[in-house]
Amino acid sequence: MSFSFWSRQVSTAFLALLLAGCQPESEAAGQDNSAGQAELGAPIPLGRNFDFYVLALSWSPSYCEAEGEDANRQQCAARRPYAFVVHGLWPQYERGFPEHCATAEPGVANERLRTLYDLMPSAGLIRHEWRRHGSCAGLSQDAYFAVLRAARNRIVIPPVLAHHDDDFAVDPDAAEQAFVEANDGLSPAGIAVTCDNRYLREVRICLTRELGFRSCPEIDRRACRRDSVVMPPVRGP
Repeated sequence: MSFSFWSRQVSTAFLALLLAGCQPESEAAGQDNSAGQAELGAPIPLGRNFDFYVLALSWSPSYCEAEGEDANRQQCAARRPYAFVVHGLWPQYERGFPEHCATAEPGVANERLRTLYDLMPSAGLIRHEWRRHGSCAGLSQDAYFAVLRAARNRIVIPPVLAHHDDDFAVDPDAAEQAFVEANDGLSPAGIAVTCDNRYLREVRICLTRELGFRSCPEIDRRACRRDSVVMPPVRGP
């Protein structure tokens, strides 16, 4: 069974009314994480030698469906209880981005991996993201993953997108607006919903090095242009 959600003709007033009837909840890797609604607490380690971050939140069921047998088994096993997960926290220049920077910490220890599975449910993904992107943040591994967690906790997932039991057809522009409405200070110029030919794949949110919201034209230009995409359901609890 599938159903659609929000045509392009939906009004901003209706969207605001819909969201007002729901108490936003933050969700990391399919689990409740109310810290996302709180003010940022401890000082954020300040990265260097880049301009801003992109926090990429992947709709895990889309990844699992799209990749099929090639999908990571740790993330896409039969029960597949993951919703929005962290794909990565990417240092960016105003144009382009650094990658694969020199680091004294090339590997990620198993002990650290276990502390991150609530955010990123794949050891291979964590190691890849550190080597390609985290190494370019100008931070120690401890500090980078602390910033990654703080960035995820910064974001409130709109309840209407957090979990559903069937294939869910959604207008990417409406999904973007739902995130804007749920996160005070986030503007449409600072977020991009991405897709492939069928599925909603990611929500990418631009953040300052202090984790404030900011605009990012280069990222925004890459947003999904389809009228409707599918969010497959979460499997398991």
